[in-house]
Amino acid sequence: MSDSYLLAASLLATAPISVPPPPTLPPNLFDRISAILGLKTAEALPSVTSAPSQILPLVEITSPEFSQLQSIPISDREALLPENPTSATVINNGKISSNPQLTSLAPTSGTQLYYQRLAALKAGKIYTRLAPDSFKSAWAKESQNLTKPTHQQWQRLLQQEAKSMAKGQGNNRLAILLGDSLTMWFPSASLPSGKFWLNQGISGENTTQIKSRIDAFSETRPDTIYVMAGTNDLRQGVSDRVILNNIRQIIRTLHENHPEAQIILQSILPMRLSSIYRDRIANLNLQLALIARQEGAGYLNLHNLFIDDQGQIQPDLTTDGIHLTSRGYQVWQEALNSAESALGNGE
Repeated sequence: MSDSYLLAASLLATAPISVPPPPTLPPNLFDRISAILGLKTAEALPSVTSAPSQILPLVEITSPEFSQLQSIPISDREALLPENPTSATVINNGKISSNPQLTSLAPTSGTQLYYQRLAALKAGKIYTRLAPDSFKSAWAKESQNLTKPTHQQWQRLLQQEAKSMAKGQGNNRLAILLGDSLTMWFPSASLPSGKFWLNQGISGENTTQIKSRIDAFSETRPDTIYVMAGTNDLRQGVSDRVILNNIRQIIRTLHENHPEAQIILQSILPMRLSSIYRDRIANLNLQLALIARQEGAGYLNLHNLFIDDQGQIQPDLTTDGIHLTSRGYQVWQEALNSAESALGNGE
């Protein structure tokens, strides 16, 4: 991704001011957020609502330190390392705030992100609660040549992160993001505060692949799971029927594994690709809203927050017609904040 990990473009101030202005959000954003969580999921399905779910009271978040390496067997740690890896020095960053500020340095490729997360896992840290530039010596491009991890190694890494979370969660509340690269690159510093977050996104995955690895985090105890899937299926020529059936099975399995959790299905985002028709995405989202209602899940209509007058994703919200800019993730962040508030999960 050319804008990966997505530092705010507005940090490059064009005038000599001490504090740069925040990026401008799409017009009427908060009016359009009324479409969230079934309050108004789509014009054709105005009655879709999220299933009732008991929300646990907020538990104060403690210091996000997990036991050093104890949760990762030696054999598993070796399996996580790509062939001929460069040894990484783990840096002790001390106390980390729950929502650290974005800095000028962060991973800009999936390989760098993998090694950063691997270093965090070895150090017993929660990746989603670290500053973007954490463990620089483990991943910085200028210091070493990194071996690209395989898809299987990404799967094992996320599985180990989930195991560590299950052992170290304690009484803290947890939300999980499940999806593909759009989810994987969600800036950790932008996640709603007041709970732990587990990012279970893997770049390039379709709904079949996502469905096959749901059990990897079955030992965790989330109160909310946000699902976004289907973008790569569309790019790979998968039929609508397969996409919808897979997503239905994903929701059902999540309910089975996490009966106390609220499952939130997020819409497929619009794109700017001539090969993928906007009407197809819109129709798929109508079906996804119906599936969410039928399966007792909530529905988060992000699609309507990202489209322009032509039914495509707004140009300033995407880097390449699919992936998101920092402004795109800010729109998503505001939607998550509203969803958390609607569910009673906010601080």
